[in-house]
Amino acid sequence: MPDDTVLLERHFDTSFAVPDGIQKLRELILTLAMQGKLVPQDPKDQPASELLKAIAVEKQQLVKEGTIRQPKSLPKIKSEEVPYEVPSGWNWVRLEDISTKIHYGYTASANHDLRNVRLLRITDIQDNKVDWESVPGCEIKEKDITQYLLADKDILIARTGGTVGKSYLVENISVKAVFASYLIRVVPSDHINVNCLKLFIESPLYWRQLYAKCSGTGQPNVNGTSLSTLLLPLPPLNEQSRIVAKIDRLMARCDELEKLRAERNQKRITIHTAALDRLLNAKESDNFSTAWRFITQHFGELYSVKENVAELRKAILQLAVMGKLVPQDPTDEPASELLRAIEAEKQQLVKEGKIKQPKPLPEIKLEDEPYELPQGWVWVRLGNVSQIIGGFAYKSDRFQTEGTRQVLRLGNIRPDLIRLNENPVFIDDSIGEATSEFCLLKNDILITMTGTRSKRDYLYTVRVEENPMNGVLLYLNQRVGAIRLFFDARYINLGLKVERLKDVIFSSATGSANQANIGISNLREWMVPLPPLAEQRRIASKIDQLMALCDELDQQIDAATSKQTDLLNAVMAQI
Repeated sequence: MPDDTVLLERHFDTSFAVPDGIQKLRELILTLAMQGKLVPQDPKDQPASELLKAIAVEKQQLVKEGTIRQPKSLPKIKSEEVPYEVPSGWNWVRLEDISTKIHYGYTASANHDLRNVRLLRITDIQDNKVDWESVPGCEIKEKDITQYLLADKDILIARTGGTVGKSYLVENISVKAVFASYLIRVVPSDHINVNCLKLFIESPLYWRQLYAKCSGTGQPNVNGTSLSTLLLPLPPLNEQSRIVAKIDRLMARCDELEKLRAERNQKRITIHTAALDRLLNAKESDNFSTAWRFITQHFGELYSVKENVAELRKAILQLAVMGKLVPQDPTDEPASELLRAIEAEKQQLVKEGKIKQPKPLPEIKLEDEPYELPQGWVWVRLGNVSQIIGGFAYKSDRFQTEGTRQVLRLGNIRPDLIRLNENPVFIDDSIGEATSEFCLLKNDILITMTGTRSKRDYLYTVRVEENPMNGVLLYLNQRVGAIRLFFDARYINLGLKVERLKDVIFSSATGSANQANIGISNLREWMVPLPPLAEQRRIASKIDQLMALCDELDQQIDAATSKQTDLLNAVMAQI
């Protein structure tokens, strides 16, 4: 029988390397415990069959005293139900066999102004702990308190929703409390080591049975009858105590592993963040080169975690809009000349009646500029270099399920992705022709203008490279905008994803936390750094190369993780 040191050291490297490896190691420990393979058996231990006799006597005494009702007869455990053979001295039992009571909680409304009797709810249980000071009270008649009053060694199990099966062992309770109706209480027999029972309720064996018994689709739930019939392996009482002690030691080692891995990953992230900060804030070329040299020297280690790859993607975009991603070419025509050409084109379009005369935008003052740009670059407002189009409020009762003119709604747009098959709706030709100004063109940049402020889950952008569906025209619905540039859109599309630039737009959003909105006027006034046109193209090409490198890094991490996971699964399958 391997001791805890051998068990951990045998799988340390594999478990430590896999993202959920330590969790799998915990499951392995509990599985071995439930199979009788974690601690040696002692033939001198009183067998579990004697425990069951004592529990039966205990129950009959409680029935006689009127404390509990006469238990219903449970179905006999059939051989085909038993998942595996247990050691000599063990017995397969149902949860009801080793419990004196299994019942639902009290139905009442929580009231934080009441403190005499607390009402413990599912939400009050976090990580197997309860902060009793924060648990609200409830109104309950004195005659009902006894039936629902919590005591040490009670086990509570959530019976519905996303937390179904979640459990809590009551220990050292110092307040008068009852439990809410969405919890089921299991009162274990005094002849059972309750800590061992709690370990069963955390084991894979328990969860497999529970999920099999859950009913409901949108709201899974389990009832008291189903819980009472759960199968569990019952060791002798002395062995139960040895199992608990052994698992406590092993789980402490797992805690150490998790802490060590978290510290290691955080160190990588911290070092990488500091390196990127030095890179982004370097004023002189020598400082920039030193910062970049540090990253390249430690590349393999720094980019072994996906968080750092995600930050590298952001840094690439940030360096691009600061003019630090590609070298400047003094022979490039400066951005100021591009602005003159754009203004001439706009005035020609106004003259031809194709666009309206745009309203003048505020001048950009030196103190408004977020940072200094390279020679040949200029800060511009987005409205000076593009036409910004807001969506049209198409009436939903005119939508069709098929057609050649599709309406793009918020749900159709995600970062860098147009999801045309996400609840597609279409309009007929007459409506499309009447709203032709809202029809998208190639190189338009789509932008979402509504979302949740706290999550910053709005302002998605995606460039329309080609007509995404042959023969289908795309139209803008309300709260979806389009930025139609007067030059190559690739650079601006990438630049609008830079967090530092987006912060300005996020701060200007109106509305509630759940419904923040960006206005057309805010988009027109959005400041962006504009390089010479030739440099824009070099930047876009360089970003494509570097993002492809980031894709490779993510794939390498996934491949390494998959290999380590397969190895860990193979080891656990052998055991």
